[in-house]
Amino acid sequence: MSVPTITVPIFDHVSVGVRDLDRAVAFYDATLAPLGLVRLFRSARAAGYGPEGFEGEAPFAVIAFGDEARPMLGLHLAFVAKDRTAVDGFFAAAIANGGVDDGPPGIRDHYDPGYYAAFVHDPDGNRLEAVVHER
Repeated sequence: MSVPTITVPIFDHVSVGVRDLDRAVAFYDATLAPLGLVRLFRSARAAGYGPEGFEGEAPFAVIAFGDEARPMLGLHLAFVAKDRTAVDGFFAAAIANGGVDDGPPGIRDHYDPGYYAAFVHDPDGNRLEAVVHER
């Protein structure tokens, strides 16, 4: 029995709160670039990311909450990567820009033999992943 593929997105956008917007923008500009995501806007309160040329509400955003920002307990954001090189680049950029290693790039065969991923925490403690599902 095959599992159906979801072709309709289930989220319109996701935002996370950050303590220091400048620090977060530097981190996410570098970390999301290997995944093909760019900063779509920057305001005094927020920055949004998505594919280059994307119009509308940014699929991912960081919002300045100052000292009130706290990582959501159990929050885990997994970003789609096109290949292993993108996962590796995500991880390297995250670590070079203040991220914390939570699992280096590699196959996670306990999920699936083709599950290649890397895990980090951003400077505010949010848990991030980049993953490619290989056949």
